[in-house]
Amino acid sequence: MAGLDNVKLKTLLAEVASGALQLPDFQRDWKWDDDRIRAIIATVTLDYPLGVVMTLETGGDSPFRARELTGARFAEGLEPSLLLLDGQQRLTSLFQALFQDRPVKTKDARDKPVERWYYVDIEKAVGTPADRDEAIVSVPEDKVLRANFARDVIHDLTSTEGECAAGLFPLHIVFDTARVNAWRRVYERSDDRRFDLWSRFEEQVLEHVRSFQVPMIKLAASTSMDAVCAVFERVNTGGVQLTVFELLTATYAGDRAYREREGTYYQLPQAWQSVKENLASRYPVFGRLDVSLDHGLSSSDFLQAVALVRTWLRKQNGLGTGVSCKRRDLLELPLTDFESLAPRLADAFGWVGSFLEKQCIVRVTDLPYRTQLVPLAAVRAILGEETDTLGAEDMLTQWYWCGVLGEMYGGSTETRFTRDVEQLVAWIRREGVAPETVNDAYFFPERLDTLTTRNSAAYKGIYTLLMKQGAVDWHYTDAPLKPGLLDEYGVDIRYVFQPAWVRRHQAGSGCPANSIVNKTPLSSRAAQALTSPPASCLDSLAAAADMRREWFDDVIATHLIDPYLLRKNDYQTFYAARAGQLLDMVYAAMGKRTILRDITDDKAVR
Repeated sequence: MAGLDNVKLKTLLAEVASGALQLPDFQRDWKWDDDRIRAIIATVTLDYPLGVVMTLETGGDSPFRARELTGARFAEGLEPSLLLLDGQQRLTSLFQALFQDRPVKTKDARDKPVERWYYVDIEKAVGTPADRDEAIVSVPEDKVLRANFARDVIHDLTSTEGECAAGLFPLHIVFDTARVNAWRRVYERSDDRRFDLWSRFEEQVLEHVRSFQVPMIKLAASTSMDAVCAVFERVNTGGVQLTVFELLTATYAGDRAYREREGTYYQLPQAWQSVKENLASRYPVFGRLDVSLDHGLSSSDFLQAVALVRTWLRKQNGLGTGVSCKRRDLLELPLTDFESLAPRLADAFGWVGSFLEKQCIVRVTDLPYRTQLVPLAAVRAILGEETDTLGAEDMLTQWYWCGVLGEMYGGSTETRFTRDVEQLVAWIRREGVAPETVNDAYFFPERLDTLTTRNSAAYKGIYTLLMKQGAVDWHYTDAPLKPGLLDEYGVDIRYVFQPAWVRRHQAGSGCPANSIVNKTPLSSRAAQALTSPPASCLDSLAAAADMRREWFDDVIATHLIDPYLLRKNDYQTFYAARAGQLLDMVYAAMGKRTILRDITDDKAVR
């Protein structure tokens, strides 16, 4: 699979210049600063070990879209014979400083962009090795060294004579024998005593550079992409794991069949951006219109859904043994399959957006599990309009709420993705029993006491279920809260009894003040009026809504709250009564009212 060779530095840099050695497009940019460049030059001039570089043979057909190392210039479209997997920062720095006839664009110690030429001070270089770092000199773009706040010129290196007079050898000509000899003649002619100094410099510095060997591991062209990526991530000194999306961007851009057919590279980021923007513009629950990977539906979610559908189809056709969306499956996703399935999954996620609206989930912040949308979209893509039948919709709704309220998608999800896709398809087609996510999901009464923040999927689930079952706002009382009004009304989850009041007046009740039991979806206007114990606020809220007390009590009841208990400011009784109402709502959504209620009642008896 791999071989280790020692390759002359000059040979490697020449391959960089010719385009024979390039970078896979997933490599991040070169970024070494002036100090690190000078340090690695010193390492080479001392013939100290540089460290192993790693390459991948391409066999004349790169598995990735390739790009040049920073500073290299060659004919566009040239196919590399080697791709550099590890060693980019080192080789790019040496290539620019030692092999190209122009200044290096880098940064100084203050991270300010600068352009620098690199020289070696001959007299310092032939001293002790400990002085070698000081012998490597960084020179401004205009080749003039100044002091006293740039007012005084120390050395003017714009000519060979000036360089020789300063005793500073230009490292960018080190591999050009003719130019080195011409420079040496000028240097020795200026002072007869320099002949011996040059001889020592050539032996101790120049010969080290010319003969410098770089240990290089070559991975064979037959190495799988999964193995290439794994190796890259283990050896790359940047320490940042590449995303599957970054890797597929590079491999799809390198797809030869697509290039020959379309005359251009396939651009995965643009394809994904189109999908994301279309979905997000119709369904805000999918996040911002940009393609930020950490907000709303991500490229990874989309790729996983594609992989689930692809592997399911392959299994049905006898081409695969299982349904999966692991990292390996994504890396092995061919461009042709992605192109054929991506529109199907884009439509499926659109259906998911409509499904979520029916559950009163329309905002990213209210979405219990983003991950649960992946198998849901895959099932829709597989079954199509079969999911639109009344029975199928009921099954999917039950599965969804079992996943949310049973908190089934809080850990590792890839295995659950696989099971849910296969089991849901079979269940809806009446070819199997209910999925494990339905059968294994439980919600125990004591969980209500600990649901206190949005970090819990069940917390968000209960909040949205209250709206789904018809909660009416306490200020905007015309109709139940609807998805399209949540932002307009500033609806959020609000306290019924203020925690400070509970702690002061009913601290001994044993009922937590921060629990979801003491919260309900209300508009910002309603919350502003509900700053005191409910008993002192309800009549003013009713008056503001121009409603009779008994009518307003009906509005309160839509939140599964007994208005009588609010008017008594009886927090303990309110808490117990509402907890029971919420449990009934939860069990109904999970389709387990009888079973779970029996368990609850049995525990109560004991």
